[in-house]
Amino acid sequence: MTNTLIQGILLGGYYAVIACGLSFMFSVMRIINLAHGSLAVVAAYGLWLLAAKLGIPPFAGLLIVLPVMAVLGWLLQRFVLERSARGGALLPILTTFGLSIVIDNLLFEQFGADTRSLAPFIGNLSYASWQLPGHVFVGKLAVLMMVTAIVIIGGLQFFLSRFALGRSIRATAEDPDTAGLVGIDARRVNAVATAITMVTVGIAGAFLAMRATFNPYSGGPQLLFAFEAAVIGGAGSLWGTLAGGIVLGLSQSIGAQIHPQGFLIGGHVAFLLVLFVRLHQFGFLSLGKVRALLRSPS
Repeated sequence: MTNTLIQGILLGGYYAVIACGLSFMFSVMRIINLAHGSLAVVAAYGLWLLAAKLGIPPFAGLLIVLPVMAVLGWLLQRFVLERSARGGALLPILTTFGLSIVIDNLLFEQFGADTRSLAPFIGNLSYASWQLPGHVFVGKLAVLMMVTAIVIIGGLQFFLSRFALGRSIRATAEDPDTAGLVGIDARRVNAVATAITMVTVGIAGAFLAMRATFNPYSGGPQLLFAFEAAVIGGAGSLWGTLAGGIVLGLSQSIGAQIHPQGFLIGGHVAFLLVLFVRLHQFGFLSLGKVRALLRSPS
């Protein structure tokens, strides 16, 4: 049981990495990016091309892919998300959904349905482990993903609280109109925030390709895991996303011990339980507000 819990916690580190960008974008711009998983797969293919065709190791390839992803995020905000956001809350969701379909099919047309992986290009990191007391084995890649998740989330929190640009992002997230009155360029701030998000998406894509195989349609499951982790932890909360990823990973690991098909089912059950509790709480709060309004003098 101890081994199951440790593996579940470490798996949560991966889910936190893929979910932090989704949570960050929602907290800043209130946009749910349904192309999140597909963009991570784009980064994975970029690293694979650099490794397979040019011989550039994946970790060195990140120095090329991550800046490209940041520029892609800037362009995505300026030419897609910003314009779609003017049409209301639903249009950005539909836009990013359509974008994910376009990306998936373009990748399929270019690379076919064959699965790829970065595991052959990272030595024994994909399977090497440390042995702990009690015959518990901890994968080195899993530990690296957990450490990366903590560093990314901690770095984002530090950036948002200690840097002027980070405080501008928080101010714009709270009230873009008022932020504009004090001289903050909301368009620039949102573009920077999306660029930062895409850097985290690039890192998530790298880990996806290192820990497993991927194909042009791998983005959908990654989006689902990211969404579940973000909702469990509280949408918009970065440290909550880490907690949500751990809860999701633990649920899947425990579910796999209960039933061979319980890996995914366990995670979905945990997500639905948390969602039910949140909706129940929201219903009580709404009911309380209605009652207060009815009791107040007109």
